[in-house]
Amino acid sequence: MKEVHLHLVSDATGDTLEQVAKAALAQFPEFTAKKHYWPMIRTARHMERLIPELAEKPGIVMFTLVNQDIEKVLIHACEEHNWPYISVLHGIIRELGRHLGAKSIARPGLQHKMNDEYFERIDAMQYTLLHDDGQYPEGLKEADIILVGVSRTSKTPTCVYLANKGMKTANVPIVPNQPLPKELENIEGKFVVGLVNSVDRLVQIRRNRLLSLKEEKETTYVDEDHIKQEVQQARRLMTSRGWPVIDVTRRSIEETAGAIMKLKYKFDDDKEKDVEK
Repeated sequence: MKEVHLHLVSDATGDTLEQVAKAALAQFPEFTAKKHYWPMIRTARHMERLIPELAEKPGIVMFTLVNQDIEKVLIHACEEHNWPYISVLHGIIRELGRHLGAKSIARPGLQHKMNDEYFERIDAMQYTLLHDDGQYPEGLKEADIILVGVSRTSKTPTCVYLANKGMKTANVPIVPNQPLPKELENIEGKFVVGLVNSVDRLVQIRRNRLLSLKEEKETTYVDEDHIKQEVQQARRLMTSRGWPVIDVTRRSIEETAGAIMKLKYKFDDDKEKDVEK
């Protein structure tokens, strides 16, 4: 593996820059990046003070800077020291402005401002944490999304990810020989998704779970035949209710959430069409 130094410079939190860098670096598996984070650079003078620190470990500089004065200082330093640099937002903002026929206000951190969308995300996160793993089923009627599935199908992390997108997401476990909450039995007009995992993968995850908890290894919880029955019964249940099913075996949390949101948009569109009829 070849190692490179990657300096991530931002006038805000740097979240956008980090995600872009992560996605781009994934396309170059033969390289490993030693990342250096430089967020909240709000003045040209602050940027000037930062240059000597970049010089200590020279490498590629990626930045999201909307203030032109700060950007000029960094670009000048990069060109002077012969550091390769990439402006992540400049080209996008320029082209977007050209198509919109408008000029950017060049104010950093606007995507993080405390507006209605911000507080909706906070409410969604609080709701999701309160309604994790079947807790407070009486609140399911307030959910935007309800996930159901057997143990270890990534329900909780997927819920948290969706909550961070502003979706009030609850999850309900399917437990062998136990009925679903009556609130889920009688629910109507709510978007419910079933999550399943392969038997092999569930055995592996559950065994690792028991090892981490230092609990008994031989139990029906990790028995392959028992898990196979669990998965089959869960699939039959989901199909009988007409719930869409997503197999998370080879999906990351982000990919699962993306698939859920795609189904949610279709669900909402169908509901809207029914109302119009």
